[in-house]
Amino acid sequence: MTMTMTIHDCLEYLKDNDGYLLLTHIRPDGDTLGSAAALCHILRRMGKTAYLYDNPQVTASYKAWVAPYIAPEGFMPQRTVAVDLASENLFPEKYVRQGTIDLCIDHHPTNSKYAARLLCQPEKASCGEIILQLAQALDLLDQPAASLLYIAVSTDCGCFVYANTDAGTHRAAAALIEAGADYRTINHDLFRQFSYARLRLEGMIYSGMMRFGPNSCVTVATVTLDMMEKSGATEDDCDDLASLAGRVAGNRVAVTIREMKPGQCKISMRSGQDFDSSAVCALHGGGGHKMAAGCTVSDTPERTREIIVRDILEAL
Repeated sequence: MTMTMTIHDCLEYLKDNDGYLLLTHIRPDGDTLGSAAALCHILRRMGKTAYLYDNPQVTASYKAWVAPYIAPEGFMPQRTVAVDLASENLFPEKYVRQGTIDLCIDHHPTNSKYAARLLCQPEKASCGEIILQLAQALDLLDQPAASLLYIAVSTDCGCFVYANTDAGTHRAAAALIEAGADYRTINHDLFRQFSYARLRLEGMIYSGMMRFGPNSCVTVATVTLDMMEKSGATEDDCDDLASLAGRVAGNRVAVTIREMKPGQCKISMRSGQDFDSSAVCALHGGGGHKMAAGCTVSDTPERTREIIVRDILEAL
């Protein structure tokens, strides 16, 4: 049975133990990487041994930020902590679980409670906001931690434009900037600069968008393997593709279908507060937040679009 923890409980656990391996989720984004790296930095400042699992899917945008924290080959952890990892099917690629996941720190309301201990605050826009509380309580919020947490907070709210952004998100960002976060560099590198291949891919995505439902309120964007090849895009060019479909005016539900391999598609769904994306994704074994969720469908992109649109229209 999973033990539910408070911030205080989590702090005491982190103080009492050592030899930490921190896990980030499959296809890691800025929140899981920034939060885990910041926690790793904080644990080291506490005098603990701590490393990040060497997630093979870390993209070029984040590699330099997390490189100092990657575990050396052969590291044997005493405690394993999952960060921003809602369920077991999101464990990082090539990770072989050995024993219990001792602690999970997360902000997803659909967390499956797979870990022995869980600190979950679903009201937070990012996991970074939870790690920030730990850092502040320990008085260990320095410049490196602040920059890593700014990456976590800013990427999970789309640089403060997604619907999950609230006053708490802005207060967290202000605290991180005051602590020395290199926010100008982060904003420029993560939100203002894109490769030529990425821009070519975006053009293909926009030109192929389709709309469905009453008042065309459902927008679907598709990214196929063929589009990836023709644009010259790699995995490094695919950060935050899920935000593109939601830019269409009048949109209520935005879906991005990405063909990961023949016969398998990843679904990313974004919506307003009046639609439960996680409920639809749960139909296919996925989950997430009410306004941001995902799942995987084993079918072609065309057939996947038919299935997902049908489920959305039924929910509407």
